[in-house]
Amino acid sequence: MTRRGPRPLRTRLPLLLATVLAGVCGALGLTTALAQHAYLTGELDGRVNDAAVSGVTAAARHPGRPDDLAFLGTGGHPSGLLAARLDTGGHVLAGAVVRRDDGPSPLGAAQRSALTGVPDDGTVHTRTVPGLGAYRVTALDASGIRVLAGLPLDDVRHTLRALVRIEAAATAGALVLAGGCCVLAVRRGLRPLGRVAAAADQVARAPLGPKGPTGLARVPAPDADPGTEAGRVGAALNRMIDEVEASLGERRRGEERMRRFIADAGHELRTPLASIAGYAELMNRGARPDTADLAWRRIGAESARMTGLVEDLLLLARLAEGRPPQAAETDLALLVAEAVRQARTAGADHVWRVELPLDPPLRVTGDGPRLRQAVSALLANARMHTPPGTTVTVSLATTAARHTLRVRDDGPGIPRDLLPAVFDPFTRADPSRTRAGLGGGGSGLGLAVAAAIVHAHGGAVRVDSVPGRTEFTVDFPATGPSLPSAHPAPEHPPTASHPLGSSA
Repeated sequence: MTRRGPRPLRTRLPLLLATVLAGVCGALGLTTALAQHAYLTGELDGRVNDAAVSGVTAAARHPGRPDDLAFLGTGGHPSGLLAARLDTGGHVLAGAVVRRDDGPSPLGAAQRSALTGVPDDGTVHTRTVPGLGAYRVTALDASGIRVLAGLPLDDVRHTLRALVRIEAAATAGALVLAGGCCVLAVRRGLRPLGRVAAAADQVARAPLGPKGPTGLARVPAPDADPGTEAGRVGAALNRMIDEVEASLGERRRGEERMRRFIADAGHELRTPLASIAGYAELMNRGARPDTADLAWRRIGAESARMTGLVEDLLLLARLAEGRPPQAAETDLALLVAEAVRQARTAGADHVWRVELPLDPPLRVTGDGPRLRQAVSALLANARMHTPPGTTVTVSLATTAARHTLRVRDDGPGIPRDLLPAVFDPFTRADPSRTRAGLGGGGSGLGLAVAAAIVHAHGGAVRVDSVPGRTEFTVDFPATGPSLPSAHPAPEHPPTASHPLGSSA
C-alpha cells in the first residue's frame, strides 16, 4: 500500500479558506435562524395573549355559564384559533378550534386531555394537540372565569424552514463563488513560489562535482522582489545560489591550484633528483678525478636545492595547518638590517638603500628566524627578478599599532596578469619551468612562504607594481610601546647613497 504525500499548498489553502468561510456562513445562518425564531415566536405569543384577553372579556358577560364558548361565533378570529373554558383544577370544560371554512369545531376527548393542566398565570406554553399539531397556549383567570387560548406553530415553523432553505442556498452559492475566487487568487499568488520551487529543484538536480555546470539557475527578477513574501524567498534563494556558486568556483580553483602545485612540486623535485642520478652514474663509470670532483659539487648543490625545496613545502604545510609560531620579542629594525646585509653580499650588482628609524627598536612578537626568512624572501625576489644596477629600497615606518616594511625597486615590474597570483606557490613570470642555470631562477615558493609567515604572525602583505616601480608592503602588529634601545646600534654596511641604518 503506497502512502500518499501531503497535498500541495495551492490545494490545501483554498480548502482551508473554504472550510473557514463555510463555518462563518454556518454560524451567521444559525444566528439568523435563532433570531428569526425568537422574533416570530414572540409575535405569536403576543397574538395568543391578545386572544386570551379577548376570550376572558367575552366570557365575563355570561359568568353563570362556565362552558359557554359563544364568543367564538362572533367571527373575526384567525384560522386555527383554539379556545377552551377551564375549571378550578385546570380541566377543560368545553373547547373548540376555529376552522377556516367550517367555523368552530368542538375538541375531542384526547385533545381536551392534552390541554389539561395549563396553569392560568398568563405564561405561554407549547402543547402538542392530537390531530392539530403544536400550539402555543396560555390560560387566564379573571374573577374565577378561566379561559384558555392558543394558536398553531405551523406558520412559524414553515417560515423558519423557508428561511433556512434560502440561507442554505445563498450560503452554498456564496461558498462556491468564494471558493472559486480563493482558488484563482491562491493559485495566482502561489505562482511565484512555484517558479521559486522549480528553480530550487533545478539547482538540487544540477551536478555539483568538479565537472558540473558553471552557471546555476536563478529565480527571475520579478519573482525576487523583496517587497513580497514570495519575493523575499526568491531573493534569499538567489543569494544562497550565489554563495553555492562562489563556493563551487573556489573549490574548483583550489583543486586546480592543488593539481598545479603537485605537478610543479613533482617537477621541482624531479629535476635535482635527475641531476643527482646522472652525476652518480657518471662517477660509477670511473670518471677522471677532475670530473668526479665536479660531479660531487653538483650532487651537493642539487641535494641542497632539493632539501631547501622540501623544507619550504613542509613549512607551507605547517603554516597552512594553523600552527602558531614561536612567541618571542624581536627587533624588526635589527632583523631587516641583517637581511639587507646578506642580500647586498649576494647581489652586489644592485644598489641597496635602507631607511630605518634611529631611536627606538621596533618590537614584534614571533619567530625571529621565520621573520628573517620572510624578509630575505622579499629581498631575494627583488634581486633575482630585476636586472643589474636596479635600486632596491628597504624602509621601515611605525605607528602605535603596527610596523610597516616596504621593499621597493625600480625594475621592469610584475606582469599585470601575474599580480593576483604572485603569492601562490610556484608562481613564476616564466611558466615553462626552465632555468637559466643552477642559480638562474627560484622555485616559485619564496613569496608564498613569505606571505604564509607574515599571515601566521597576524600581519598582512600586498604588492603594487607598474613598470619602473614595484613595492611590497608588509604590516606587522606592534608589541606594546617602543622603548629606548638597550643595545648599541649594529654596524651596518653603507649603501650606494645612504649609510645603512640612516633615515632618508
